[in-house]
Amino acid sequence: MALPAGPASRPLAAASATLAPRILIITDHLELARALEHHISIVWADAECRVHAPMISGRLHSAFAAVGYDAVLLDDRSERGRGEEWLENFLYRSGFPPIVYLAPGDDPALAARAVKRGAIECVVRERIDHRRLANSLRDAVQRRRQELALWRTSAQAMQLSRFGPVTILGHRFIRELAIGGTSMVYLAESERAGDLVVLKVLRDAPETGDQHMQFSRFLQEYELISKILHPNVVRIFDLGISDDHAYIAMEYFQRGDLRGRIGKGIEPRQALQYLVQMAAALQVVHEVGVLHRDLKPGNIMERADGSLALIDFGLAKHTEVDMDMTGAGEIFGTPYYMSPEQGHGQPLDERSDLYSLGVIFYEMLTGKKPFLAPTPMGVIYLHGNAPRPELNAELSAYQPLLSKLIAIEPADRFASARELVAAAMTLEAAQV
Repeated sequence: MALPAGPASRPLAAASATLAPRILIITDHLELARALEHHISIVWADAECRVHAPMISGRLHSAFAAVGYDAVLLDDRSERGRGEEWLENFLYRSGFPPIVYLAPGDDPALAARAVKRGAIECVVRERIDHRRLANSLRDAVQRRRQELALWRTSAQAMQLSRFGPVTILGHRFIRELAIGGTSMVYLAESERAGDLVVLKVLRDAPETGDQHMQFSRFLQEYELISKILHPNVVRIFDLGISDDHAYIAMEYFQRGDLRGRIGKGIEPRQALQYLVQMAAALQVVHEVGVLHRDLKPGNIMERADGSLALIDFGLAKHTEVDMDMTGAGEIFGTPYYMSPEQGHGQPLDERSDLYSLGVIFYEMLTGKKPFLAPTPMGVIYLHGNAPRPELNAELSAYQPLLSKLIAIEPADRFASARELVAAAMTLEAAQV
């Protein structure tokens, strides 16, 4: 499917000509990025700039069309001097914004090639001509917005805003990721986020009692996560209701989840660092009164910079909410990672999430799950009754931490994620 000539659509307010320009800067050199941001701020004081550093964040997804940007500034040195390859790649992406190329002043042939290939301007990197850069950016923004105004009225734009039965303006369909019992999940490009997002759409409009419960639970998921701003918690970009369907646009993780990392093997020190990141995320989650209740490797994602983030709070329950939306005594979660009390439908607190984190820690260290049985109920039984697993001699330094995490009785575990973070960081420091 061809990429569009611009974003599918955006809210009317966002389409306003007075909207501050958004510029994407691609460079691995921080000093150049800061200089460009300064030049742009002189032209538009309220302009929004995003810096993408290829050597840190990797290549942009092949489906990324920069639908949320008015112009792109591309450094020739990007990814160790592969700027021309980046330029050619972008020019093959239908609807990509105008590109201003930054090249060394001692290579006029390169500048000529960049413009011949399709860049709207080539600026000398070492001595940025402010007037030349400003004029090229003004022209780029004007051209881009004229193109987008035409694009948004097209039938193709509306078609690319369709996600199953729902039209969601400001998002461009890329592909379907999953269809579940209560929601549809898509990969999309969000104009507002300026990036690829995972778009989660509630399957059914809230017409019946059960559907209304699903709808309320879906909205609760967003309300819980949107209050949390932490580097190890998934970022939420948007919530909306379209065609009587609720949707959430959240961060997309191109590297996938922790299951893939476990499959490749994780060094013990790296496993401990991952544990610290996840415990730090749980600390802020728990401090706003949220229990995750479904911690597992599939709900822990890896960013391009190698950091981890918790996702999927669909089973989360706010501890201050009186009504339990899962129903009294009903069991939700994944048996391999359930605490004994969760497996038996008993009241939960933060220590249940810490138990699940302990199971994940064991799996990171050993590559296998601590409790296996032919049936889910058999696994649940082992969590509550089997002897705790013992690590081999090479991993013995981690045994006290692990044993405290997966103790059968909640009272024998860490009292809080904050306490776990402190203990894990102390162990990490002792290994240096």
